[in-house]
Amino acid sequence: MSEDELQPTPEKQPAKRSAREETRLAVAVVLAGLGTAFALLNLNHAKVNYIFGTGHPRMLFVIVFCLLLGGTIGWIAGHRRGGGRKG
Repeated sequence: MSEDELQPTPEKQPAKRSAREETRLAVAVVLAGLGTAFALLNLNHAKVNYIFGTGHPRMLFVIVFCLLLGGTIGWIAGHRRGGGRKG
C-alpha cells in the first residue's frame, strides 16, 4: 500500500440550507400534517356535483384531490410568474 491510500480522505459535507429554505420546508411539513389530519377526520361520503352528473366519493378523496390541485396550480403559477427563477 502506498502512503496515499493510508491518508484519510475528507468527506463531502452536505450543502446547508438557507434559513428561508428551512422555513419553507417547515411550513410545508406543518401544512401537509394538518391536511392529512383534516382528511383522515373526514372519512364519510360527500355528495359532489360534477359537470355531467353527481357522485358520492369519500370526503377524504375530495380533500386530497383539492389539496393536490391547489398545490399544482400554485406551483405552476409561481414558476410562470418568476420565470423559473433559481436561488
